[in-house]
Amino acid sequence: MPDPEVPVLTIADLGVLRAVEEDGGRLRVTVTPTYSGCPAMDAIRDDVVRALAAEGFGDVEVVTVLSPAWTTAWMSDEGRRKLAAYGIAPPQRRADGPVLVALSVRCPQCGSPRTRELARFGSTSCKALRQCEDCREPFDHFKDH
Repeated sequence: MPDPEVPVLTIADLGVLRAVEEDGGRLRVTVTPTYSGCPAMDAIRDDVVRALAAEGFGDVEVVTVLSPAWTTAWMSDEGRRKLAAYGIAPPQRRADGPVLVALSVRCPQCGSPRTRELARFGSTSCKALRQCEDCREPFDHFKDH
């Protein structure tokens, strides 16, 4: 099921879909928003219920869980590739341990590392607006967190 704000990603690619459990014919779907106030969560809940109803599941509960908080580490490698192909700079892949400071964000259009942040919040609160110093194109960057 596509994410309503970034339709090239599924909610599984994004790491928002945490679990699907069946108990006596009832499905319980657990989701975690990218931000606690994410405005897309109502749409995600409605889309999950609608998609599962179309597959014959009439008793569906969608539970939003805020802890542990969503992190970009939950995003799949395929999701990162899809973001880049769509023109959104993906977050850096992090290993467990110290948080690494990104020295640059590569432009998804030309690949240049010479970019700058124009605004901390872009088209959605989980993205920042950046601009490439070489090709001059603005682009969204999915923020690391």
